[in-house]
This record gives sequence, structure tokens and C-alpha cells, in this order.
Amino acid sequence: MQGLLEWLRLPYTHSGVLSSALAMDKERTKAAYRNAGLPVVDSLLAERAEVEAAHVMAPPYVVKPYNEGSSVGIYIVQEGANRPPALAPEMPQTLMVEAYVPGRELTVSVLGDRALCVTEIVTEGWYDYAAKYTPGGSHHVCPAELPAEITEACRAYALKAHEVLGCRGVSRTDFRWDDSKGLAGLVLLETNTQPGMTPTSLVPEQAAAEGMSFGQLCRWMVEDASCER
Repeated sequence: MQGLLEWLRLPYTHSGVLSSALAMDKERTKAAYRNAGLPVVDSLLAERAEVEAAHVMAPPYVVKPYNEGSSVGIYIVQEGANRPPALAPEMPQTLMVEAYVPGRELTVSVLGDRALCVTEIVTEGWYDYAAKYTPGGSHHVCPAELPAEITEACRAYALKAHEVLGCRGVSRTDFRWDDSKGLAGLVLLETNTQPGMTPTSLVPEQAAAEGMSFGQLCRWMVEDASCER
């Protein structure tokens, strides 16, 4: 869509073609994070047949598409699992297998050159598609109740990820934090270059916590819109 808008010379919000494509590719995103010194969890790419034939990583681990979002197609293989996951037919041929990180789900939005507050996402199970988009599917603690060191690290890491990936406008970076390990337990999962603006979305909520109304947020986005992003 961004490419079409560039071709039509219609100003648009958020990130452009390159940064959006980069952030959607989870393996390349992790490479960019690593090069910038940002903490990530170990992972590898494997073909579907390999993943279904045997454990390609010691459990616990996560299997997911390497270039999709909204927690679609996520399989969590628990510690002690005897067999690899049986994948749904619609899963792609190339998959990301990632070491499972226990702990708390955190996220930070960035507006331009400003990192907003940290939100903790609390769910009954894990933060899947239903928890993200169903009212009441998750509970947001905004701002999150965290040690100051973790709050500042999340905000600094989110801003650095925004810059490293070449994001524009608004982005949102997701984290897992194993609070038993302190700062060493904080890792980046991914950056969303087109974060949602629904009633259950995180960006408007974080903006409100920073004193910005929904109308002011929308106005900021519209005034920030441009081509060649």
C-alpha cells in the first residue's frame, strides 16, 4: 500500500516501504537489532518439514511465520514435549523457531522521536489474536508498574529500534521480560510499523497516558504524513 501511495504521490502516515518490509521480516529485523546492540532471543529459520519431523531446538520454543503479524500461526512447544508441533495446512514453508522467553509482555510506542510510556499486557493465557482484538481479551496496565531501570530500558530500546529500522511516524516495539533476571531478562520481540488504532489498541492508550487525546494523536499523525517515507 505504501508503494501505491508513493506512486500516486499521496501523503501517508507511519513508515514507508523499506522499513515496513524490513520490520515484517522477523529474521532481518533481529539482524538489525543485533547490529545495533539490542537484546534478542536466539532463533533460526527452518523448513516446515524439518519443524514437523523433529525438534530443531530444545524445548521450550515457539514456532511462527517469519513474516506475518497479529500473533497468527503461533505454536508454543512446552518444555518436556515429546513431539514437535503438528502444523496447520496454511502455515508457510519457511518458519521461525525461537527460544521461548517466560515472563511479562511489555510494549512501547514511539511517536516521531519520542518514546511513550510502557504498557504491560496481562492475559489469562498468552497474547494471541483473540486476546489482541477481542474487547476484554487482555488487560493493559498503562503505565506499567516496573522498576525504573526496566522502564527506561524499554523506552530507550523502542526508540533505538524505531531508528535502526528506519521507521517514521508511529511504531510500537514489543518485549518479553523475565523479571527473575533483571535487565538481562529483557528482550525485543518485534517492531510494528503500522500499529492499530482500534478501541483495544495500545498506541491511543499510551498517548492518553502521556496527556494526548485521541483527536490530538490523529492530528499529529495527519500533520506528520508525507511521501518518500
